[in-house]
Amino acid sequence: MTVLIAGAGIGGLTAALSLHAAGIDAVVVESARRIRPLGVGINLLPHAVRELTELGLGEELAALSVATGENVYYDRSGRRLFTEPRGRAQGYHWPQYSLHRGELQLMLLAAVRARLGAGAVRTGTRLVDFEERPGAVRARLLDRATGAAETYDAAALVGADGLHSSVRARLHPAGGPLQWSGIRMWRGVTEGEPFLTGASAVLVTGGDAELVAYPIGRGRINWVALVRVAAPQPLAEEAAWNSAGRLADVLPYYADWTLGVLDVPALLAGGDPLLQYPMADRDPLPAWGSGRVTLLGDAAHPMYPVGANGASQAVVDARVLAHELARADGVPDGLARYEDARRDATTAVVRANREMHRAGGRTPRELARITATYRHATGSDVHELNSRASLTLR
Repeated sequence: MTVLIAGAGIGGLTAALSLHAAGIDAVVVESARRIRPLGVGINLLPHAVRELTELGLGEELAALSVATGENVYYDRSGRRLFTEPRGRAQGYHWPQYSLHRGELQLMLLAAVRARLGAGAVRTGTRLVDFEERPGAVRARLLDRATGAAETYDAAALVGADGLHSSVRARLHPAGGPLQWSGIRMWRGVTEGEPFLTGASAVLVTGGDAELVAYPIGRGRINWVALVRVAAPQPLAEEAAWNSAGRLADVLPYYADWTLGVLDVPALLAGGDPLLQYPMADRDPLPAWGSGRVTLLGDAAHPMYPVGANGASQAVVDARVLAHELARADGVPDGLARYEDARRDATTAVVRANREMHRAGGRTPRELARITATYRHATGSDVHELNSRASLTLR
């Protein structure tokens, strides 16, 4: 069996590694002609770190990351509201890591090519269409450099092609628009020394503006500025995404913030790159795929980034996908079992992220309740993760 994966992001590459570890061949096609370390910082929660560690990537991952030890909540005047331990400090057997998204992607890419072969990831190759045939999925691929078209038969097709997934659009042509929260986000990476313990993330509330900042190693601080600029509403598919931002648009919201531990205006001014995009998700689907085709990661369940859970859920998707395919009687059965295991779980995360975003209480007691409720709703309870059986098949 060969599984064709559309998209060489974090989810798609982890899926290729997971399938290979389970004895299943995989090929990844990626529309970009070159995979470069683009983007800014992300968090990997302990449930994702566990899965990558069990794939044999623990040491490499640790070398790229900062092991986050605490989240510290402030108001815009610098008053400390609440501190929450994270990762091992919270009791997990695995850390929470903060790192650069592009560097994680390149690490996964190198691992795929080393384990599956240099041709396992085909860049500059766009998935144009697909159809299910007896015993296979026939995909139509386009070489972006030459314009040449080809067909590729696989036992299964996994759409791991992100928020604007072509596989999802083909499966669910009336699936509904992106849902915009009304929040505009600016993101950047600024050179600077770590603050507080050196492994601390700060989360700052200030009316219609909020800020998240955390170190990602090598003298860099990742930050996200979130500002409400409109009421919640559907978002046009052609809306600007990950476009270049302007400091003049975001700095006025933070010009008088005085945290003490962090110079917020200077942090924003030093952002390179400076990106902007809307905070959006999609309403959960009643089913992801059918037969020999399914979805994974943002293609299946895009979510607000407020729970730092998007990439982590894609990693878990990938591991469960391989686990269920390897145990199943056939491909359709394996994909159905994968969806049964992950669809309700990720729907809960999408909804919990929305509730966490809307939460109005900012007292220390309310913040503690919000974070505890989130862990319970998203299945990330410490005991539950620590005691769960491994997804690695022996």
